[in-house]
Amino acid sequence: MAISQPVIYTVSRLNTVVRLLLEQEMGLVWLTAEISNLVQHSSGHWYFTLKDQQAQIKAAMFKGQNRRVSFRPQNGQQILVQGQLSLYEARGDYQLIVEKMQPAGDGLLQMKLEALKTKLSAEGVFDSQRKRALPTQPKQVGIITSPTGAAVHDMLTILARRDPALPVILYPSAVQGESAAPALIKALETAWQRNECDVLIIGRGGGSLEDLWCFNDESVVRAIAASPIPIISAVGHETDVTLSDFAADLRAPTPSAAAELVSRDQQQQLHKVAQYQHRLQQAIQLRLQQYHLSWQQKFTQLNIQNPEFQLRQKIQKQDELQSRLERAMVQKMRQSRQQWEREHQRLQHQSPQQRLPLLTKQHSHLLQRLLAAIQNKQHTSEQTLSRLSSQLNALSPLQVLARGYSVTTNANGELIHNSHQVTEGEKLSIRLHEGTLLVTTEKVQPGS
Repeated sequence: MAISQPVIYTVSRLNTVVRLLLEQEMGLVWLTAEISNLVQHSSGHWYFTLKDQQAQIKAAMFKGQNRRVSFRPQNGQQILVQGQLSLYEARGDYQLIVEKMQPAGDGLLQMKLEALKTKLSAEGVFDSQRKRALPTQPKQVGIITSPTGAAVHDMLTILARRDPALPVILYPSAVQGESAAPALIKALETAWQRNECDVLIIGRGGGSLEDLWCFNDESVVRAIAASPIPIISAVGHETDVTLSDFAADLRAPTPSAAAELVSRDQQQQLHKVAQYQHRLQQAIQLRLQQYHLSWQQKFTQLNIQNPEFQLRQKIQKQDELQSRLERAMVQKMRQSRQQWEREHQRLQHQSPQQRLPLLTKQHSHLLQRLLAAIQNKQHTSEQTLSRLSSQLNALSPLQVLARGYSVTTNANGELIHNSHQVTEGEKLSIRLHEGTLLVTTEKVQPGS
């Protein structure tokens, strides 16, 4: 009997096989849980943990999907997500790749709404071919709404202002709560039996998804789709979309807009164009949703061969490496900062500025000594100058002149020492102690 050889896997091969089993067997799943450890990476991807009281699972939502999330998730928040089970092969982590995310309360209602929408769409309830055009000039308009709400007041005000001759009949009904759906159906049946209006407006003012839920009720939606009278759905604000909007012949963004659509004025042609535009948008939206459902089914089947998974794996690996690089850079910058501070302290310790006060003090002391030396030298020089001046004055010719002597010079400035140097009639200059005399010789007496 031959013994079969055991299959030996590598870690990488084993993780790949496990990932394929998870993705192939489970496909897309809905999960409600509490979000924790939320990391919004700089790349735009989200990484977080989904948990309940007994267990947890890691999850990732890439930026191509999280751009469509209409709220900002927070740690501790209860959410509803749709995603695909997978495995991050690099670490062997079992995880959920999230494609849709909603708050838990609205999310469950939204999931229920999407399921019913898919069902009715598949049955053709929303087909654009069965929708009818509104009468161009309605003879009488019926309104199905609460008689005490703000919506009926707005519609009646607009109708009275734009087309006061147009008759209006109100079919009162609850528009919120458990009794609203039967009341809406009863109001519709009353309008059909009386057959007194050629167009109906059904709707109410804005509110939460739960407040508007009666307009997503299957029986109400089917009744609107089966109405023999054309119906305009005018539920909530422009951003509020209900299944009644898809079933009606025309969706108005608000009750006030519905009143404008059925009233006649100078903008009638523009309203007609708007009606065609809304119908076209509804048809396109419905067709796109049908294509999207078909695409999702094919995508699930082909996901195993889709290279997107490898891209997601690489993205997660890249984000992980980037985080490690950022931490290493922070650590390196911290070490460099500490090294710089040590060098800075050493430099400050050896800085000339530390010695500057001492050198300044020494300079001040030497300057004082220099000034004292200069003053002493000046005093000594003044004494010497005074002594020499006295000696010089004692030898000065001026002192001799003061005793009665004089100095005689000729016209050339030469000193006259004896009479042989002078001729008769020559002009001489005689310098006295005070003043000078100019004389002319008359007779020269030769010296002996």
